[in-house]
Amino acid sequence: MNNFYYSILGLIFVLSRKTSWPTIFMNNIIVKKSFLYALFIALFLVSCKKEIEKINDTLKDTTSTTENPTAEKDSVKKDSVVMKESIPPAMQETGFYNAFVLPKDKKLRDSVYAEFSKKYSEKERYAILALNRLDSKNKWNSDTLVVPAKIDTTLMAYSPFPMQLDVLSPVKKFVVFSYPIQAYGVYSNGTLVKWGPTSMGKKTAKTKTGLTFANWKKQLAISTVSSEWKLPYNFNIFNLDGIGWHQYDLPGYPASHSCLRLLLKDAKWLYSYADTWVLNPGGATTKAKGTAVLVYGDYGWGKRKPWRKLLNDPNANSVSVEEMTKMIEPNIEKIVKEQDNREKVVDSIKAARAVLEQMPESPKTVAP
Repeated sequence: MNNFYYSILGLIFVLSRKTSWPTIFMNNIIVKKSFLYALFIALFLVSCKKEIEKINDTLKDTTSTTENPTAEKDSVKKDSVVMKESIPPAMQETGFYNAFVLPKDKKLRDSVYAEFSKKYSEKERYAILALNRLDSKNKWNSDTLVVPAKIDTTLMAYSPFPMQLDVLSPVKKFVVFSYPIQAYGVYSNGTLVKWGPTSMGKKTAKTKTGLTFANWKKQLAISTVSSEWKLPYNFNIFNLDGIGWHQYDLPGYPASHSCLRLLLKDAKWLYSYADTWVLNPGGATTKAKGTAVLVYGDYGWGKRKPWRKLLNDPNANSVSVEEMTKMIEPNIEKIVKEQDNREKVVDSIKAARAVLEQMPESPKTVAP
């Protein structure tokens, strides 16, 4: 930069050096103009020099910021990957019931499944799935599982049905199926002894509702819809319609062709618990009815699953004593009447058998 200024000063010096007086006089005007031009050029060159330096500085800054664009992209990419793979806490604690959230990504699901199996025992997992109306086959057919803060493997702590119903006090055995909450309950003399999940008829093949009675049973039945469908511990309750309860898939919503699906353990238990009808000789007519069964209500099609509401309200699925009493009371007389009749019929059959057993065997005749 200093050399530049020295060059300008030298130019001015040459133009202004001493010469003869005549020459000076003759060129006075030219010298002045030349001096002004030289000064103007010097200022112009200084200004250009400064602009060039600014441009160079800017280029250096730009180069430093764009020197490694790949690294910057990689850092953004890594951040996005971290965000994608990061998992929120699987368990969202809200109180009496918590939400066990299942991610959509298969790899992440596998890790969550492993954590689920590690955290809960086999009986606890069974209870959790039952609460969500699922069996082991369909255990991951959900994006969120409702999990009790304290797990009761009998499920009785989470019963949606009243623990006691005075209206059923005279009734020895009574089974109720709730369409709205996809659950069944069993009462003995008004006390709830068992409850569990069910999957009833889908929207296009709804389960028949109303009061009915248990009819016949078969340990392994074949479906009338498809011969490939095996129905363990089938117990018919609507004879002419071919509707009954039995073991089959529980996918977490009403999915059957009108029957009432149960978990295998529940189907086996009810198979032994409920009483069948008693037929007259020849089997054409009924002499006595079996256990009373009430199927009621309808499912909230297209709405939130009822058991999911437990996350916000632990009593969301609870059926009140008043509601149950209102449904049962108009039928209680018939239920008790059929119960008494069955006891008389069974007693008479037992008495007849006892008489036959006490009768002496007829003497054998010997051929001559």
